[in-house]
Amino acid sequence: MAVSTSALIYPDTHVQPRLPVPAATLIVATIGFLMITLDAVVVNVALPTLHHELGGGISGLQWVVDGYTLMFAALLLTAGGLSDRAGARRAFTVGLVIFLAASLACGLAPNLTVLVVARFAQGSAAAFMTPSSMALIRHAYSDPAKRARAVAVWAMGGAVASSSGPVLGGLLATLNWRLIFLINLPIGVVALVLLKYAVPTTSRPVPIHWFGQIMAVTAMAGLTYGAIEAGSAGVSSPRVLAAFVIAVAAAVAFVRSQARVRHPMLPLALFRNQAVRISTVIGFAFMVGYYGLPFVFSVCTSSSSAASRRSLRERCFCR
Repeated sequence: MAVSTSALIYPDTHVQPRLPVPAATLIVATIGFLMITLDAVVVNVALPTLHHELGGGISGLQWVVDGYTLMFAALLLTAGGLSDRAGARRAFTVGLVIFLAASLACGLAPNLTVLVVARFAQGSAAAFMTPSSMALIRHAYSDPAKRARAVAVWAMGGAVASSSGPVLGGLLATLNWRLIFLINLPIGVVALVLLKYAVPTTSRPVPIHWFGQIMAVTAMAGLTYGAIEAGSAGVSSPRVLAAFVIAVAAAVAFVRSQARVRHPMLPLALFRNQAVRISTVIGFAFMVGYYGLPFVFSVCTSSSSAASRRSLRERCFCR
């Protein structure tokens, strides 16, 4: 007589559904955060190859890197609220599917413009995956001690990705730079399969401050555009100055709106805490150094030809 697997696992019952596994939820969340962090750092070492095969100047290469982080940072505040509205599991699934589709588009990009647009899509998806991955852990582990250990594992995934990203990017770029993005596909498919066993999550109504979100995106986009284009057009260029003015005006509008609304996206009272202020300054300095220096080094130390190397060095002030 054939004996079913479910009967062996649950000998006192005839049929039992497969229960959600907290460990599967943690693996999914960690894989998601690993991919998000990896795609923020893995591209830098492949920039000379991208310049050789797809063309474009230093500004275009900067958009390949900064387009991802711009959308990630700009949409992160609203993504948390939308994740609560849709439910963490559903939000993570949608974000992961978009992330994988954007990774495929990056890997198949025929030119630099398509690659930059796909990187924008990647960053947008990453913004929705990050808060929902944390929410998945919160739903999976009700015990505070177990939850703390799970969050530590989740953070370790990002640490591993950030430290190994440049090495992995260099290895893949020697084979084919497109593999830097296509490697996300098999990893993401594993996460999608494991999502079937993740704990279910509930949704709850959360107010979304759309004006604040628009101002946040406008401020970051203006600042990023001005900083990137200043290298080629000059700081005194009208479009660069206009971008900086728009960024400042949008930032002021964002801060004023957060002080007035009942449910702010970013409670300004947080900055009264000295620990928050210090950690913000340290985090900013770390991000500038960690993400900025690899970009400069990769552009200034490598290139496909002496002429392109000389051109890139001059445009990124590496003379």
